[in-house]
Amino acid sequence: MVARAPLITVLVVAYNSGTYLPRCLAALEAQTFRDFDVLVLDNGSPDGDDIDLSNLGVPAKVVRSPENIGFAAGNNLLARQAQGTWLALLNPDAFADPGWLQAFADAVVRYDGISVFGSTQLLDSDPALLDGAGDHYSPLGLAWRGDRLKPASLVTEDAEVMGPCAAAAFYRRDVFEAVGGFAETYFCYYEDVELGLRFRLAGERCIQLVGARVRHVASAIAGENSDFSRYHITRNRIWTFLRTMPAPVFHLFLPLLLAQLALIVLLGPVRGDSPVRVRAIRDALRAFPAVMKQRAEIQAGRKAGKCTFLSALSWNPVKIFASEGDRRPIRRENKAGPVPSTGVEHAAD
Repeated sequence: MVARAPLITVLVVAYNSGTYLPRCLAALEAQTFRDFDVLVLDNGSPDGDDIDLSNLGVPAKVVRSPENIGFAAGNNLLARQAQGTWLALLNPDAFADPGWLQAFADAVVRYDGISVFGSTQLLDSDPALLDGAGDHYSPLGLAWRGDRLKPASLVTEDAEVMGPCAAAAFYRRDVFEAVGGFAETYFCYYEDVELGLRFRLAGERCIQLVGARVRHVASAIAGENSDFSRYHITRNRIWTFLRTMPAPVFHLFLPLLLAQLALIVLLGPVRGDSPVRVRAIRDALRAFPAVMKQRAEIQAGRKAGKCTFLSALSWNPVKIFASEGDRRPIRRENKAGPVPSTGVEHAAD
């Protein structure tokens, strides 16, 4: 007898995560919802042989890569091996509350037809503060996690956001595959923002769940404000705008993006990060022909109307520069055509 697939496959990409991964896995073992399995990628880690899944009471497997292929390609690799109807991405430095998966499974029923969900992320060092409640994006080419470092009490109900932070996100697997998964050239940083925008271009929406909670260390592996993170954020931010912004917004805001890049170069010596920022901008622009070819393919496949897509962006300059949340009331609407099965019937078997 062939075993049926679980409702959810949890994907964990681990690189030098030995300090955090055991706690991440223990939190998965403590989940009250049990219709899931786990795939962990040893992403070329020196400590990869220490990954131990023996204490998990659900099916689990370690996938090994001989080298670090990055967060984007790592999750794509795991997604291709996943059997669940839904993919639950979880960083190794993110620790899920016991009801995390149950809150999501309930939401799948509550929001029929939605293919993307985000989690409420709390600072692990102080869970009274938010690590973020959804990703937001400005047509200026800037992205941020809503209300980061602000009181968690601000998040009181489910809401619609541009997209989820992939540290703890849920994607319907067939839709994830249909839009092409993460852009692997990004390696890491901004890959979830860019994917969220492509979901939006494909006509999908994202619901941020107040009850699906995780505690997150944030930048525990790569290091916050490291040269590594500065490089990838700067380069990938440029690529994200070029790939995803439809005309006429693309043409209207491109000069502003270029002005930002010039300002970054001018301020580099003052901030002490000039070499890495200049290298990132240089590498982003060197890839311009290839990125514009990708842009043409992405825009040709756009299903959402321009007004619908642009309405998901953040236009309020106060929110942009204060990193405020831009959560919206949830619109009740059915997409054209038949709505695919949520797969949640598995949970009741």
